[in-house]
Amino acid sequence: MLTNICNVYCVGRNYKLHAEELGNAIPDEPMIFMKPSHAVVPLNVEALELPASKGEVHYEAELVIRIGRNYEPGVRVDELVNAYAFGIDFTLRDVQTVIKKKGHPWTAAKGFKNSAPVSDFQSFSGKEALLEKDFTLTKNGVEVQRGNIRNMIFDLQHVVDYVGYHYGLGAGDIIFTGTPEGVGPAAEGDVLELAWDGQSVGKCTIAAAK
Repeated sequence: MLTNICNVYCVGRNYKLHAEELGNAIPDEPMIFMKPSHAVVPLNVEALELPASKGEVHYEAELVIRIGRNYEPGVRVDELVNAYAFGIDFTLRDVQTVIKKKGHPWTAAKGFKNSAPVSDFQSFSGKEALLEKDFTLTKNGVEVQRGNIRNMIFDLQHVVDYVGYHYGLGAGDIIFTGTPEGVGPAAEGDVLELAWDGQSVGKCTIAAAK
């Protein structure tokens, strides 16, 4: 259930091959941006409305973790996180390209309505269990992304420590932990489906916002 969500943190360029596919430098510390909590919606919807007049909308499949208690220095990620899910960080890529050149914040490209659909959360049994399986995204039945968190540049412990120290973390906060390579455009009528270890966790059909 997507209830009581507070802050929505996101980690940019946390997979080396994804950074390279967009021609970006590999970061030497986590790149954190935020989405409004209103951007978070259930992944399982027949029609997910996204902007149709602002250029290409790209999908970015990600593991999402939910914080279950207030962050304190030294706390282990296995004690801090109480649930995980999978989500899509939708990005207005053409808009992002322009605002990056101008040095403007990413909100216009990342924070629009419905830009953060998330599957149902599942009980978190520790980071080691998440290392054992891949998550995938298919578009119209064809696999376009496959990721495993062992390939993150900054692992889950590093991410929660960084966010907790610099910005704070509390119960109800969620973190989109970064996307693997394979991002691309989603058009009206496309069906996107996320899976974990080959089992579907949710899907949506893209619709143009009225």
